[in-house]
Amino acid sequence: MEINEDFLREVGLSAMPEAQKKAFLEYAQEELEVRVGEEIAEGMTEEKMREFEAAETDEETEKWLNENKPNYREIVDSTIADLKAEITKNREKILG
Repeated sequence: MEINEDFLREVGLSAMPEAQKKAFLEYAQEELEVRVGEEIAEGMTEEKMREFEAAETDEETEKWLNENKPNYREIVDSTIADLKAEITKNREKILG
């Protein structure tokens, strides 16, 4: 899950000044990761959280998610859609 120029285009922010794009992309990426993390962690035991945090590679993380949160792709897709809708709704404020 990566927030990039395509994402900006989809939410109507491709006209954002270059100086602001990098900071906004970083903010949106971090926000997406936090939101997805919160959704994945919901209802998880402390033991499962430790297991997840112990994953050191993308492959280990993917394997853990497949075994413990088989709907994680749906969580990611839904969270991205929500974030896009929120940003689109506030596009004018964001662009100033």
